[in-house]
Amino acid sequence: MNVQIEESWKQQLEPEFAKDYFVRLTDFVREEYRTNTIYPPGKLIFNAFNLCPFHQVKVVIIGQDPYHGPGQAHGLCFSVNDGVAFPPSLQNIFKEIKSDLGTEIPTTGNLTRWAQQGVLMLNATLTVRAHQAGSHQRKGWEEFTDAAIRTLANGREHLVFILWGAYAQKKGAFIDRTKHLVLASAHPSPLSAYNGFFGNKHFSRANDYLVEHGESPINW
Repeated sequence: MNVQIEESWKQQLEPEFAKDYFVRLTDFVREEYRTNTIYPPGKLIFNAFNLCPFHQVKVVIIGQDPYHGPGQAHGLCFSVNDGVAFPPSLQNIFKEIKSDLGTEIPTTGNLTRWAQQGVLMLNATLTVRAHQAGSHQRKGWEEFTDAAIRTLANGREHLVFILWGAYAQKKGAFIDRTKHLVLASAHPSPLSAYNGFFGNKHFSRANDYLVEHGESPINW
């Protein structure tokens, strides 16, 4: 399998590429791109990995599914391309950052700047059919992204894992809390943000932990 992914991640995840589930997943995804409108663009499927090499990861944010509207998804969970209106969850993320750190809400929802500082923004499912939320779930992506999280949790120390909502918390349930900081709260969606997302101070808590362990903080 010739998977186009950043080299350090390629080495870490090499065992996955030969597994039956990944071969089936690859066949499925290729056919979907051939016959439907799929997001993100094919070259950005592994954008989260490509922008944030394995040994540079400091913080992991786990999402569920790429955005399924035109021009939104570019391979980083919660992030949208420059010039795209902020989806409601992203608006709430920026509100919490302002409340927590005093940082003004930015003019763009493109979070590439976080990735370049060591924030891995990983959706559980890396592709989606246009206007069909969840359409590529249970095809193998979840197994692949579980493997990525596991290699980080086992192979690194003192990372921050941010788990918003029940789905992310279940996906990160196996992470060793004695080795890493795990921050869990309600999801930033408008349906749940007032049930514990607002006021969680995850951004300052993540930075405090990074500094405590000799890492530079994230400029959120």
